[in-house]
Amino acid sequence: MAVTDDMTPKALIPQLNRRRFLQAFSLALADMAASQSANPALHSGSRPPNIVLILSDDVGFGDVSCYGAKDFKTPNIDRLAQNGLRFTDAHSVASTCTPSRYALLTGTYSSRKDGVQILPGDASLLIDTTRSTMPSVLKNAGYVTGCVGKWHVGLGNGKIDWNGNIEPGPLETGFDYSFILPATADRVPTVFVEDHRVVGLDPNDPIEVSYAAKVGDEPTGKEDPQLLKMKLSEGHDGTIVDGVSRIGFMSGGHAARWVDENMAATLAGKASAFIEKNHEKPFFLYFTPSDIHVPRMPNAKFAGTTSCGVRCDVIEQLDWTVGQIMTELERRNLTGKTLVIFTSDNGPVVNDGYDDGSDRLLDGHKPAGPYRGGKYSIYEGGTRIPFIAYWPGHIKQGVSNALIDQVDLMRSFAALAGASVPKTGAPDSMNVSSVLLGHSRKGRSSLIEESQWLAIRQGQWKLVDRNERPGHLAPFRGENQPVFELYDLKNDPGETTNVAESHPEIVQSLSRLLEKIRAQGHS
Repeated sequence: MAVTDDMTPKALIPQLNRRRFLQAFSLALADMAASQSANPALHSGSRPPNIVLILSDDVGFGDVSCYGAKDFKTPNIDRLAQNGLRFTDAHSVASTCTPSRYALLTGTYSSRKDGVQILPGDASLLIDTTRSTMPSVLKNAGYVTGCVGKWHVGLGNGKIDWNGNIEPGPLETGFDYSFILPATADRVPTVFVEDHRVVGLDPNDPIEVSYAAKVGDEPTGKEDPQLLKMKLSEGHDGTIVDGVSRIGFMSGGHAARWVDENMAATLAGKASAFIEKNHEKPFFLYFTPSDIHVPRMPNAKFAGTTSCGVRCDVIEQLDWTVGQIMTELERRNLTGKTLVIFTSDNGPVVNDGYDDGSDRLLDGHKPAGPYRGGKYSIYEGGTRIPFIAYWPGHIKQGVSNALIDQVDLMRSFAALAGASVPKTGAPDSMNVSSVLLGHSRKGRSSLIEESQWLAIRQGQWKLVDRNERPGHLAPFRGENQPVFELYDLKNDPGETTNVAESHPEIVQSLSRLLEKIRAQGHS
């Protein structure tokens, strides 16, 4: 029998094409049916739900009271859990922020794209402005879309002029409004950008930013440590702003620079204002507080209020921020009309470049709960994060152990909004809206976790494959590290015992599945 270059018999090609068509058609019908069944508004003719996605920063599985934390209180987040659905096996795509945010916004595993790694503050936009994104899909469905908080997926397409229009950015990826930190609170430039412009910039004091060499004559943490109000542990020795040295160098823009202790209130205020302005129409708010990322600089209202140090203080500040958003929704009588998701971009980190005493003051608190690792790690503590879905009158209250992934939010939100995702969009996102609403407890069958390596979860099993790294990283294994690590999470949730040698058939099966997903996407 004649064969094609890929060794597929020619006689089978029409059958395969027909089969693929039928599979795609069936999936499209399933998505449509799930969308209609998950969203009662599609039947009644009323407007679809508002969506508020609160993506906190570096908050671990054990960092919230309703997930077991005891040394501080998070009453506002707990209230969402008490009246909504708390997930125990929800994951960010990656254990670091830029990759996980890219995946969430695009519905695509970040490992598929080169260069998706923790970005400097002057990096170019990672998201192709021609592709579908979570906000663009919702915007096309009639939603007003807003982004408030940490961005950190790049801006512009080359050297950024911080004194002019800064684009492309959030507005070019589907948002109608944005008020953002360009990257993180520990990176320059330490200014807010609203839509395309730096907020409060004095044109007579232009901003210059460099990650290659010092610019201007401003003091730095390396040269002038006596000026710091927070000591360093490593790195973060660039330009000093507000008594804190940052990664990178900047000069100018003094009137526009933020005050760290006021950041939480500033971002909560902008998010609340977006809700107030747009409460009469369907809206999507992507609210991304800086807390609890370093530098941890709580407002005086929260400083010193807990027994486990400044890291715990800012957790209580984060909870207050969530409370501000919920108060605004209640004020506008929108709680029954709004799906609220609270989650985190990756697992926890304690000492992350600043010597703020957090590692010495934990006092028994376990940021990742019972799980191994945290931020930067391939183990469960790196991507298993708090995840709460709240929508009074629509979500069944309780706890769900369904396996879900933040990459699924794009198609799930689209289903709830009655929106369509283009055929080539969101290749790794699945519609799990029925799981979010508590109508089903059957989540994903598998998912990929990413750090410096890749891992795959399926049922109780997790395989870490040290041959597999994200697209932007070359294969590498440290000395004496095994090629494969296999963990039985049902019997060993702390990933203490590698059972790869005793279960070679599972290693082989999961390794092949990981390779298939990377090559073809989910099916």
